[in-house]
Amino acid sequence: MGNPGTRVQVTVGLSSCGIAAGAAAVMRAFEREFAERGVDARLKRTGCIGMCYREPIVDVEVPGLPRQTYGGVTADQVGRIVEEHIEGGKPVDEWVVRAEGRELPDEAYYSSQVRLVLRNAGVIDPESIDEYIETGGYKALERATTEMTPEAVIQEIKDAGLRGRGGAGFPSGVKWELARRQPGNEKYVIVNADEGDPGAFMDRSILEGDPHAVLEGLAIAAYAIGATEGYFYVRAEYPLAVKRLELAIADAHERGFLGDDLFGTGTSLHVQVKEGAGAFVCGEETALIASIEGERGMPRLRPPYPAAKGLWGKPTNINNVETYANVPWIIMNGAAAYAAYGTDTSKGTKVYALAGKITRGGLVEVPMGMTIREVVNDVGGGVPGEHEFKAVQLGGPSGGCLPAELIDTPVDYESLTKTGAIMGSGGMVVMDDTTCMVDIARFFLKFTQDESCGKCTFCRIGTKRMLEILERICAGEGREGDVERLEELGKSIVTSSLCGLGQSAPNPVLTTILYFRDEYDAHIKEKRCPAHACRPLLTYGIDPENCTGCALCVKVCPVGAISGDRKEVHVIDQDVCTKCDACRQVCRFDAVTVR
Repeated sequence: MGNPGTRVQVTVGLSSCGIAAGAAAVMRAFEREFAERGVDARLKRTGCIGMCYREPIVDVEVPGLPRQTYGGVTADQVGRIVEEHIEGGKPVDEWVVRAEGRELPDEAYYSSQVRLVLRNAGVIDPESIDEYIETGGYKALERATTEMTPEAVIQEIKDAGLRGRGGAGFPSGVKWELARRQPGNEKYVIVNADEGDPGAFMDRSILEGDPHAVLEGLAIAAYAIGATEGYFYVRAEYPLAVKRLELAIADAHERGFLGDDLFGTGTSLHVQVKEGAGAFVCGEETALIASIEGERGMPRLRPPYPAAKGLWGKPTNINNVETYANVPWIIMNGAAAYAAYGTDTSKGTKVYALAGKITRGGLVEVPMGMTIREVVNDVGGGVPGEHEFKAVQLGGPSGGCLPAELIDTPVDYESLTKTGAIMGSGGMVVMDDTTCMVDIARFFLKFTQDESCGKCTFCRIGTKRMLEILERICAGEGREGDVERLEELGKSIVTSSLCGLGQSAPNPVLTTILYFRDEYDAHIKEKRCPAHACRPLLTYGIDPENCTGCALCVKVCPVGAISGDRKEVHVIDQDVCTKCDACRQVCRFDAVTVR
């Protein structure tokens, strides 16, 4: 969104990532500087700009000058930006990360992106319904309810090829059609915003940056299936998303985009927010429904599916945040325009949360079908430092770990399923050669084991037994046959669990065994961690050829495990050493060895 009028405009990214990095203090610093200097400028907030690795981010638009984006801004830097750039007309180049008319390194982060879902994120003020309307907001809802039949809306979604972005990839139009065909006038629509995957923050960022887009998509879905009530199921750990969503609902109701008789058509929709208590299993739609109804969030057997018997036993449509955010764009631009992106079977774009050992971590949106290499290296800038890309975890704790040799795999539903991974909701955790794949499997399995609702015996007990084996292996107590037991247990859990949590919980273990079996063998047979990550399997020593006797290691060792006279070769007492790594980090002569 360009600078309105002739005033200076300064935009500060105030999403959770920006605030955590200090953006609120930067905002206050601009307020003080403008007041003290008498600068006539518009200071506005926005959501996640995407470059989380550059937070806090500030956009400066001075009339007559190209727009400049500053990254890593601190409150102390604000005075210079105001004095030199806003008043003096000369940007502070060393802090600029993006600029109109200039090709800066960070531009590579955006060059491959196609921002449909994120079209307004980092652009508009998410707490201003007027700014959303200025971008064409709620025109799609008006078109759907006044110019299209419910059946025509559903057909448009089907023709677009939109598939559920929550992980399973079920065709959204088909899902809506099933709910539409159910008898009765009492139906519900629900937004699943119970995003609990470690390393995933797509839904949170969308709700914080553009809540009205999701709300409009929900309203269009409600019209399509004949629902008059809607729910946002958002985890309570997302307070900023909840705040902005509740404000959006109130503003939309006040403006007539929610409530009774929308656009004079007789269509009605009332929406409320239900805050979840952080149970990962409530991301499963039947457990989510139980939670809204006030019951313990536990899955139930399907069929019947929610489209036939959902909330309060009535037909219900559930999609996640990203799925609904696509809907207004499709209605306004047409199914063909949407289907032009992506692959034959996976249409449109996908939002990913790039995290882990990645140079440019953040929120990205690219066409379906881009390869892992393109997303990780071209968009994300690859693995930082001198380390090498080793693996990527896709689909969160329910997904799988894919090795470097599969880096050219297209990221779409079918291609990922063939590898043993899944699309999931879009978390992409990158790992380098310092990552132990056995320990990663243990980490994700511990998460799903903790989050198991306990209803299914194989999920409740099976994941516990698998976790015990993995913990033994990482502690150097692995035994012959452990890998085979993990595979047997994992396959039994997949086939015997009721819901998607249990059915996918063994995926990180099974895929790491499939692609990194040598690391399991090293841990079990050689009592060695190739990545030097599992502390019980490490042995610290001092190379006599490199040791100068400087005694720096002696000073930092917290348990006194290192001895030796100055200018003499030092030694480490293995019975005392806690393997804290302090000695290796402080040694300037590469004398400390780790095996």
